[in-house]
Amino acid sequence: MKILQAFKFQLKTHAADATKLRQFAGACRFVWNKALELEKKSFESSGKYLGYNKNAGQLKEWKNQPETAFLSDVHSQILQQKLKDLDRAYKNFFEGRADLPKFKKRGLNDSFRYPQGFKVDENNSRVYLPKIGWISYHKSRLILGTPKQMTISCKCGKWYVSIQTERYVDDPVHPSDQEIGIDMGIKKFAAMSDETSIEPQNSFRSHEKKLAKLQRQLSRKQKFSKNWQKQKLRVQKQHQKFANVRNDFLHKNSTAISKNHALVVMEDLKVSNMSASASGSLEKPGRNVRAKSGLNKAILDQGWYEFRRQIGYKLTWLGGTLLLVPP
Repeated sequence: MKILQAFKFQLKTHAADATKLRQFAGACRFVWNKALELEKKSFESSGKYLGYNKNAGQLKEWKNQPETAFLSDVHSQILQQKLKDLDRAYKNFFEGRADLPKFKKRGLNDSFRYPQGFKVDENNSRVYLPKIGWISYHKSRLILGTPKQMTISCKCGKWYVSIQTERYVDDPVHPSDQEIGIDMGIKKFAAMSDETSIEPQNSFRSHEKKLAKLQRQLSRKQKFSKNWQKQKLRVQKQHQKFANVRNDFLHKNSTAISKNHALVVMEDLKVSNMSASASGSLEKPGRNVRAKSGLNKAILDQGWYEFRRQIGYKLTWLGGTLLLVPP
């Protein structure tokens, strides 16, 4: 069985490294936005979609133009990968799997991907990025398999490397023959058929007062000023703390369940439908809007979909089965 797995580590960046990484991420964001603008103009004028090949041809011209010559300083393949991402985003939109692609903003989801040319020196805990050089990373575990591609991303001012690998393993046989059913909820995060339960973490609810205070401080600062940017980073770090606490909770519980049970039965909950707004419209205003808003916040704070996803892929690796039933 072929396994694709990603190994993510935090990079040890110096000032020069961070500047170069921001430059590369900014160039990718520029290429995405410029290509998206051309796609919108083409659709408005002719109703046609340009696609990757035509946009890649435009990329050569942009490098030769004086105002966009800075693109020549960036590795060409990461720019091409960003155009492929835009092409995939449009295909997902046309096939009903995603919304229409949007323009990217600076500081939000900055990332770029190397499909080849990179190197991994695991013995010295460092990676080689073409046109950037060697950068060390915090080694927290061994990298298994053959590296196939590498993604560099930034969150809350910290840079990370995600190394996707490929390896072949024997078809797994689950060590347990136990079965269990799980009922997801808010008062009890998971009520299981063996009469045990998991208490909810409620990572957002536990710290939302501190977040509200930080957001009030942000609202009082002049937008885009240095103090505003510093405060915005504090807000982002608080959100990241919520996410880290929730992911740690979900991973520990999903690992325990998948290791001890060969068959897991769960409800096929449509979280997006369950957490839809009840505000309604001007003609038909909703009822109990405030109560439904609080319920929606509690639902989204649980991470039901991510919990189900983690159990699914962990059972696949272990040779187990996840069965989804209608609620």
